[in-house]
Amino acid sequence: MLSILLPILSVVLGFLIVWFLKPKQNNNLKLLLAFSGAFLLSVTVFHFLPEVYHHDSKHVGLFIMIGILLQIILEFFSKGAEHGHVHLDKSATNFPWLLFISLSIHSILEGIPIETHHNLMYGVIIHKLPVAIILATFLLTSKLSRIHAILFLLLFALMTPFGVFLSANFEFIEAYYMEISALVIGIFLHISTTILFESNEGHKFNITKLLTIIFAVVIAYFI
Repeated sequence: MLSILLPILSVVLGFLIVWFLKPKQNNNLKLLLAFSGAFLLSVTVFHFLPEVYHHDSKHVGLFIMIGILLQIILEFFSKGAEHGHVHLDKSATNFPWLLFISLSIHSILEGIPIETHHNLMYGVIIHKLPVAIILATFLLTSKLSRIHAILFLLLFALMTPFGVFLSANFEFIEAYYMEISALVIGIFLHISTTILFESNEGHKFNITKLLTIIFAVVIAYFI
């Protein structure tokens, strides 16, 4: 039940933060992104990756690389929304279908393994919070109608639970669970490392971000 409720609550919380607080501090959001990227990467490396590599390592490695390539393709359409960027036209009034479809594919896939990996679930919901804040900020300040903006966020919130539902009810997913898990690992590796690289703007040393990242790694190790 938590694997269904918490991803939804993470997106709802992001929306409420934007709706009521209208945050202006980019530095705080960047720190949250850095924390989420480090935490997701650490959870993947500490808890998820070792389990999948109990199988044929070359076969697993192939699907991890496919996951990385898949995420690169998805980001071509989402313009990097998965790791904290929305480079779309704010004056557009049409529903952003390409953004929605690419984010939905990403969210459904990440939902498939979290039912059996609660540590991974925490990584996903912490990752979703800053993404939801960035998406809500963009959608609510764009020319898109409020109804379409809220509908977008609502559907986005449901995609990861939908992945959980598919994992629990379709034998096809169970039969290829290892391959799908490796695919998701590739997606997480790409997203989390991209967040960490981009959080270090101009390759400048930032002690606050460094401590934030170390703190995320330590928490992920001990959960």
